[in-house]
Amino acid sequence: MKQAERTRIGNRISKITIFWNLLLSFIKLLAGIIGRSSAMIADGVHSLSDIISTVAVMIGLHMAQKPEDDDHPYGHEKIKPVIAKILATILFITALGIGYDGIHRIKLGTYQTPGMVTLYTAILSIIIKEWMYRYTIKGAKKLDSSALLADAWHHRSDVFSSIGTLIAITGARFGYPILDPIASLVISLLIIKVSLEIYKQSINQLVDYAGDKDTIEQIRADISVVKGVIEINTLKTRIHANKIYVDVAIAVDGNLSVIEGHQIARKVHDKIEDNNTYKVKHCMVHVDPYHQGKIS
Repeated sequence: MKQAERTRIGNRISKITIFWNLLLSFIKLLAGIIGRSSAMIADGVHSLSDIISTVAVMIGLHMAQKPEDDDHPYGHEKIKPVIAKILATILFITALGIGYDGIHRIKLGTYQTPGMVTLYTAILSIIIKEWMYRYTIKGAKKLDSSALLADAWHHRSDVFSSIGTLIAITGARFGYPILDPIASLVISLLIIKVSLEIYKQSINQLVDYAGDKDTIEQIRADISVVKGVIEINTLKTRIHANKIYVDVAIAVDGNLSVIEGHQIARKVHDKIEDNNTYKVKHCMVHVDPYHQGKIS
């Protein structure tokens, strides 16, 4: 899929989710104020943070489509995990804010019984946010976008938030109003967990983390069957955003001509890069001469 098409699809997904988040944020905040629910207000603030994260995704998709240049000879794909890190940070800060508010209300005992409007709003939020998660995760897998994936999990964290809010409001209306601020604290812990997972994944895409073991072993197996390859001396991989760089040193018959050695290297190169399963951005092949079991 061409980058322009990827950007078009990504922006369409982002615009749709922005619209629904704006609508949900307004409804949640209004319902929280009218219904006297701190958990619902926190849920509304969480939805507002989704809008910020989605805008960040749109910026990341736009910048990632830029071609290689003199300053960025390896392309701009790494802007995606950078954006994903920003989203994870937004999630983390949001979680701290929600947790702090919950603890503060519990300590002061400033909690009330929420109105019925908050109950209906929580149910509506669960339905819409789960749809948004499924819609965005489908697009993230189609585009193989870590930024969209992070945004999708931001929507899913809002589902958890709304479920916690629904439970708390129901319990509060049955005579346990302290459940409302407690829900804020539980919601914050769930969001912190998701934010740390996204942050870790983004870091791995930025620090030349190796590809997964199954992928490496399959690449090794594919190289080994190429005619003319006697041994694989070294095989290194590094994650580059949503793609992988492969560096391999192969041993071939030392009596071959330069052209013959190059032809074997080209076969290895094409076999790895042409396999879309690996999502290899580039495969660098170095040729070593092999003499009587020893590398010279």
